[in-house]
Amino acid sequence: MSGFHEVQFPPDISYGASGGPGYSTTVVTTVSGHERRNANWADARGKWNVAHGLKKREQVAELIAFFRARKGRAYGFRFKDWTDFQAFAQVIGVGDGTTKTFQLVKRYASGGEIETRLITKPVAGTVKVYRDGVEAASGWSVNTATGIVTFTTAPGAGVQVTADFEFDVPARFDSDQMDITIETYQLGSWGQIIIVEIRP
Repeated sequence: MSGFHEVQFPPDISYGASGGPGYSTTVVTTVSGHERRNANWADARGKWNVAHGLKKREQVAELIAFFRARKGRAYGFRFKDWTDFQAFAQVIGVGDGTTKTFQLVKRYASGGEIETRLITKPVAGTVKVYRDGVEAASGWSVNTATGIVTFTTAPGAGVQVTADFEFDVPARFDSDQMDITIETYQLGSWGQIIIVEIRP
């Protein structure tokens, strides 16, 4: 991913974020009132406003430094979505005796529908990998910049590979311009701090 810094947005500021996953749907209403809907995106894209997470003057200073280092929209970063940052017992593949690499994913199931989300920014030290439900304490590694798990020896044919992990979202600022107001000596605010997900 070009123009990306492997650094996490301050989690104490993202904790106050509002927002979440969104889609793009075109809705055409006929003269009779019937609708025709077209899903323009196959996958959701996250969008958040983290302005409400600013509570202290020190956080404003930290945010200014973070914004400058990313040069506004120029560079992406890791963002912790506190409403959705963990996954458990996620099936990432089935062994065939040859394949050594598996991509981390998280699946969302509802009403018979399943959306599979690629996880490209797992948090270091949180990934656990299992073969047929038994934790593999060694013999594998994970690339925290891509979410790819690599085994030293390929899992045997029919072996189900699952994983538990925490993850960040690749994201960027949606503005190149800061708009900060210092309300009191100890507190500043920024009206809208929009952060959008970068699709892998």
